Amino acid sequence: MSSKDARGDKGASTGKRIGGNKKMSGAKLSAGSKGTGGGKKAAGRPHRGGKTKSQASSRQRTGRPSHRGASFDASALEGAEFIEVSNVALPLDAGLESPASEVNRPTPVPLSTETNHPAPATPAASPAPAEGSHAESLSRAAIASALGVAPEDVASFSLVKRSVDARKKSNVHFNATYAVHLAQGVAYDALSPARGVNVRAYDPPAPLAIPDLRSLATSSDGRIVVAGTGPAGLFCALYLAEAGLRPLVVERGVAVDERTAAIESFNAGGPLDAAANVQFGEGGAGTFSDGKLTTGTKSPHIRHVLEAFVQAGAPDEILWQAKPHIGTDKLPAVVKSIRERIISAGGEVRFLTRLADIELSGGAVRSVVLEDSRTGAREAVEASRVIVACGHSARDVFELARDRGFALERKPFSMGVRIEHPQTLINRAQYGAAAKHTALGAADYKMAVRVPARANGTRSDATHGEKAIAGDNATRGVYTFCMCPGGEVVAATSEEGGVVVNGMSRFARDGENSNSALLADVRPDDLPGDDVMEGVRLQREVEHAAFELARRNGGVPYAAPAQTVGDFLVGATFSSRQAEGGQPGGTVAAASEARRRTVVPGSHRRVGASESHSRLVVRPSYPRGIVWCDLREFLPAFICDALAQGLPLLDAKLHGFADPGAVLTGPETRSSSPIRMVRGQNFQARLASDLPDSDEELATRVYPCGEGAGYAGGIMSAAVDGLRVAEAIAAEFSSR
Repeated sequence: MSSKDARGDKGASTGKRIGGNKKMSGAKLSAGSKGTGGGKKAAGRPHRGGKTKSQASSRQRTGRPSHRGASFDASALEGAEFIEVSNVALPLDAGLESPASEVNRPTPVPLSTETNHPAPATPAASPAPAEGSHAESLSRAAIASALGVAPEDVASFSLVKRSVDARKKSNVHFNATYAVHLAQGVAYDALSPARGVNVRAYDPPAPLAIPDLRSLATSSDGRIVVAGTGPAGLFCALYLAEAGLRPLVVERGVAVDERTAAIESFNAGGPLDAAANVQFGEGGAGTFSDGKLTTGTKSPHIRHVLEAFVQAGAPDEILWQAKPHIGTDKLPAVVKSIRERIISAGGEVRFLTRLADIELSGGAVRSVVLEDSRTGAREAVEASRVIVACGHSARDVFELARDRGFALERKPFSMGVRIEHPQTLINRAQYGAAAKHTALGAADYKMAVRVPARANGTRSDATHGEKAIAGDNATRGVYTFCMCPGGEVVAATSEEGGVVVNGMSRFARDGENSNSALLADVRPDDLPGDDVMEGVRLQREVEHAAFELARRNGGVPYAAPAQTVGDFLVGATFSSRQAEGGQPGGTVAAASEARRRTVVPGSHRRVGASESHSRLVVRPSYPRGIVWCDLREFLPAFICDALAQGLPLLDAKLHGFADPGAVLTGPETRSSSPIRMVRGQNFQARLASDLPDSDEELATRVYPCGEGAGYAGGIMSAAVDGLRVAEAIAAEFSSR
């Protein structure tokens, strides 16, 4: 998203009817004053005739401004009790009061069923601001203006979606979608929507139907084993448990409370716990991130996932925010609540239990071997199905799948650094003079550019030198990912002797800095040979090289190498010159050379010669401390070249992004999996012995799922994939 487009998903629709929660679906709507809304008379279906006397007077009051749309088909609204009005321009002051409240928080109930949760009769959206409040008056006036009616003609309304529209810095406002009920006697054919405003019949989202399969699951089937408690594993297990299939969920890490304590200990300088860190443990890697719930996936399951999160204790506002997030401080309790629901529905959850082996018979799973993550003790468990929902850092699972004959393939992934700015810089760049308005909160961004790719790209690393990579693609993508407003850079390694960085924000997003991954594409043809594990090897080499570089330059164990943007771009000039002479890597600017030292989190960095014109001061937030180094000493040359070319282009989209004083901390290597575990249309894993062009769907009863298996790219897409796999398994039982 460029600086000209900070508005999120404009006027997004809710899709079909949601379900699973009567309390949410029946939330109080904002009622009109003077008896026009909320009463029994106003609750009926709108009048379909011509204008009433009161309408005519309303028409005279509001008129038909010149900005009204050219045409409007009222017949499409025939029979609708509620209408959906999108692209409503809403002043920022309307956001000073939250449309949701604790009173309307839904109570925990099953995710949904076909029988005991009928479709809601009223819009399943958040309640409006308190009746008579300033925010309520502003919202009502905006809706009325968008429809071309008087404010009293709006009987009740409920917020469905809201985003920020900052395309014009002189007119930063909210863009909202509402479910609206008009006052008795107001005819739809009398509406005159403003230009750009869309009006249609409100179509509430459909509930997620979970069949009752208890009578179809026999003891001879064996256990359904779900490996991993990230979003994919949790939502798959929740569905299966509520369907009566009693899944066994295994997690190599620890429960979220113990995990939180272990991460805090590591951040404070303690030893790395291989079973309890940012990558491994209950909730997966996303638990210690911003908890962003945005996705490019188009699926009705998105609403089901959001609703389940709210039932588990997430803030109600994720149901109407265009860019919802939960926050690292709230996610642990949410994850724990989902686990408790799985157990209460008949599932079993075991921690410190690693999927060590999958045993096949006739091409289908027969049993699994589970291993205690700390003692190494093993147990064989008969299994009818295995859901492989391990995250992208479960590298041993990739090796297991390869060794057991499953088809794996390389997939594109990314590599780079975290870029850190003061949050105030991002706020000003995105919102201009409105940046300090309290209704806006911390601004975010999302950007991508294409840069020329090096011909016959090479990678340099500390352990293997220069390796030729086949391919001569014209461009390479450079983009920001997992932007954390008001957040901090986190220590995300899961293996001894390696450094990995990631980012997180708390719910309030009130930290001093913002940070984002700044990544460049790594394509399969960037890697040498044809070994499917080559991407993992590259990740490890970079992580270990970063660890050693920081130690050589005086850092404590797991300190991270860092460099200012100014020094990095100066170094890029030297790197390019050396590359022309066939030499790998590059040298850092003299200013960085003089500054090589461990910098503890929060301390001011000294401004070097290459940054003398920058007034930007960034307090690096990485918890184990940073060491000023040359990033080219551990990152592949083609990654550094792409980032150096991309930074000025990104700065053109977001002024100040490439400020010389911004801090780059690396490496970010775990943004996605470098491997995909191939599956068929039936969601089941394929064997390497299958013919490549075969359309035959084999029943291996092994289901690769989520981000680690190569089928998702974040919390929401992983959770949605978990539900899709669970539905496929339920369909198999239902067809018996």
